[in-house]
Amino acid sequence: MDAYCSQPVQEALIDERQSSIVTKGKSKGHISCTSDSIAGAVSQRACVYCGARVVLNPVTDAAHLVHGPIGCAAYTWDIRGSLSSGPEMYRNSFSTDLGERDVIFGGERKLAACIDEIVAMHRPPAIFVYSTCVIGVIGDDIGSVCREASQRHGIDVIPVESTGFRSGNKIIGYRAAADALLKLIQPGEEAVKPTRKVNFLGEYNLGGEKWVVERYMRDIGVEVNVAFTGDSTVARLKQAPRACLNLVQCTGSMHYVARRMEEAFGIPYIDVNFFGADNTAESLRKIAEFYGEDAKNRAEALIGREMARIGPSLRKYREKLAGKRAAIYVGGAFKASAIIRQMKELGMEVVLTGTQTGKKEEYEKLDGMLSDGAVIIDDANPAEIEMFLREKKVDVMVGGVKERFLAYKLGVGFVDHNHDRKECLAGFDGAVNFAREIYRTACSPVWKHVKKGVKP
Repeated sequence: MDAYCSQPVQEALIDERQSSIVTKGKSKGHISCTSDSIAGAVSQRACVYCGARVVLNPVTDAAHLVHGPIGCAAYTWDIRGSLSSGPEMYRNSFSTDLGERDVIFGGERKLAACIDEIVAMHRPPAIFVYSTCVIGVIGDDIGSVCREASQRHGIDVIPVESTGFRSGNKIIGYRAAADALLKLIQPGEEAVKPTRKVNFLGEYNLGGEKWVVERYMRDIGVEVNVAFTGDSTVARLKQAPRACLNLVQCTGSMHYVARRMEEAFGIPYIDVNFFGADNTAESLRKIAEFYGEDAKNRAEALIGREMARIGPSLRKYREKLAGKRAAIYVGGAFKASAIIRQMKELGMEVVLTGTQTGKKEEYEKLDGMLSDGAVIIDDANPAEIEMFLREKKVDVMVGGVKERFLAYKLGVGFVDHNHDRKECLAGFDGAVNFAREIYRTACSPVWKHVKKGVKP
């Protein structure tokens, strides 16, 4: 066990989890990842339906109809930080509300009736119909129901094949959402007219972050065609094939879409990352390189101006945070790597990091960013996170809502970097916002009182 985990043998949790935990400088093997979650480990990977809904929900004028029990439709108004510049349909959640009778006799007629009712009441330009676990059990043909409804109403009614037990990994839900988006943007017989615009993939406009990047793009002379899917509309998404370049931020959810668009429409893609000042500057330079000399000059002017403006604030927080120990547990590796870089810019040491959906090559990149002794963990369960927060004497954790209360109960500061947050953390101002949040929680005097009641 010492080959993988820094814990003594007697504290081992589940044997099958040992290869999913590595210690930088100590472990000899590669981390085990991308496999389905282990029963009994209380997985953090969520479910297939969750993965699909995360990607598609920010399409602001579409109706999102969950075909299944009412509990699966909990995703609704204000549960997520994605903002809209116009339509608000996406904040509603529709459900076929299947009961025992429907499970026995089938729910296709009820689904068709729900689609008709949504069209009659709201006239959305598209409806995404999500398949849940129970639909996979009873065998409803949602593809057929959606196809007939689409013909009946003359709008896009798109099935999302997100039955939960297809996998114990929400990344399969990302794929289901991607396939639904690719169906939506197919141009059909009409010719695609190329433009000089970019698509922004894997950006969900949490706290208005898409608008920040759009402003930077305008400053360097580049126009955003459509984001996938933050603050997007059905009509804008249908224009996606006209872009000349795809920018991919959330690689876990959107690399598949970018590759399919390159095959179908010849649109190349590059990875970008707008979390942190240095990441933002680096991404602007990559985009400007594609567009030529004028864009490069504009980008350098923007970067110089913004770095000079936020520099004093970041130095102030660095003086307070230098030497603090941090833990990171987020959905994807692109976000983990961005946060590690931000922490190091603030003089902090990252002693624990992990993701829900990281791939082998992404974990190798994370490994290269960390110091010896740091723990890397895939698909962590709460018991493991608690164990390492204690062992590594962490001062602050960055994660999602599931980790918030665990950190608080252990007397550890916490910053939300999940889809339900409302704070803008992207771009140059976002870097200052992030540093301020880290400072406020890590340096709060409350922890010395809380820790009096925490058992060592």
